[in-house]
Amino acid sequence: MHRQVRTTPRKRPRQSRSQATVDSLLGATARVLVRDGFDGLTTNAVATAAGVSIGSLYQYFPNKEALVAALIEQHIEKMNSLVLAELAAVATLPIAQAARRVIELTIKMHCVDPKLHRVLTEQVPRVGRLAKLREADEICHRMVAGLLAARKDELAIHDADLSAFLLVSTIEAVVHRAAMLYPDRLDDPRLIDETTLLVTRYLGVAVH
Repeated sequence: MHRQVRTTPRKRPRQSRSQATVDSLLGATARVLVRDGFDGLTTNAVATAAGVSIGSLYQYFPNKEALVAALIEQHIEKMNSLVLAELAAVATLPIAQAARRVIELTIKMHCVDPKLHRVLTEQVPRVGRLAKLREADEICHRMVAGLLAARKDELAIHDADLSAFLLVSTIEAVVHRAAMLYPDRLDDPRLIDETTLLVTRYLGVAVH
């Protein structure tokens, strides 16, 4: 019978010192994961890279799966907060300009550490964080749908909810595929230009 691996932390940090320890452990997990892959990742390697004792690590995380799960959650929350902040900032801009800025941010986020993004994406199903990913995606989707609905008279769309799904999926698919398979394309400014053109033509607005 397959043993179910615990992927939740033993406890949450309550003080700034303990939060610093957890942050150090997650930073070390990211470095070791990129360097050695999931199979090469060990709690001892993470503790050494973080400069903490293995006992301190086990106070918070029962195994390497829990470390990776926590790192994925941190990554998802950080990326989603950046996107939501940008969506709020561009809400009143001309549609084409707003679309371009969101695409630029999405590419920029994937450029920060494409190797880490790639390896974390590979581990999402293994450590059971698809639900967390969907939760973050739904928040973003609702915000995009709300923005489209508020400016529907300017757009050539009929269903803001469906259009939001298509737009978010398209931008994510383009950028994610580049990050996963063709990272050099992330540095090509034409990727921003052409993706913006794709989005604005679908929305029925002109690119100035």
